[in-house]
Amino acid sequence: MTVTMDAAELTHFLGREFPQVAQDFVIEEVGARRIRVRLAVGERHLRPGGTVSGPSIFALADVAVYLALLAMIGPEALAVTTNCSIDFMRKPAANTDLIAECRLLKVGRVLAVGEVLIFSDGAEAPVARASLTYSIPPQRDDEKS
Repeated sequence: MTVTMDAAELTHFLGREFPQVAQDFVIEEVGARRIRVRLAVGERHLRPGGTVSGPSIFALADVAVYLALLAMIGPEALAVTTNCSIDFMRKPAANTDLIAECRLLKVGRVLAVGEVLIFSDGAEAPVARASLTYSIPPQRDDEKS
């Protein structure tokens, strides 16, 4: 399976379709069935105690799988998460960006499965691990030609 959207195309897509959150994410690397995405951690991502919140970590995992999938299938805005399991393994470093290393385990006609390890920038041990399943909408008849 080959890459159909590179980092610049994915960044443009994210900004057009999700302008409310696009500035939070930086696509650092795209390859066949894999992507590396950075969450630019800001005050809005923190919870009491100065650590990155669980919802922000989930968002990074979800966006990473979504973008990895789009890199393979093209700009399909209506692909949606159907399942997510996330393990929070250790407290992220304070005021440090998070890095998602994602690989797609399966890309089928209607489902895709991805796995994500999330690290505090510069740390060797992951802070979280997630597994997500995405539903890929069927192609409409007018798109098939």
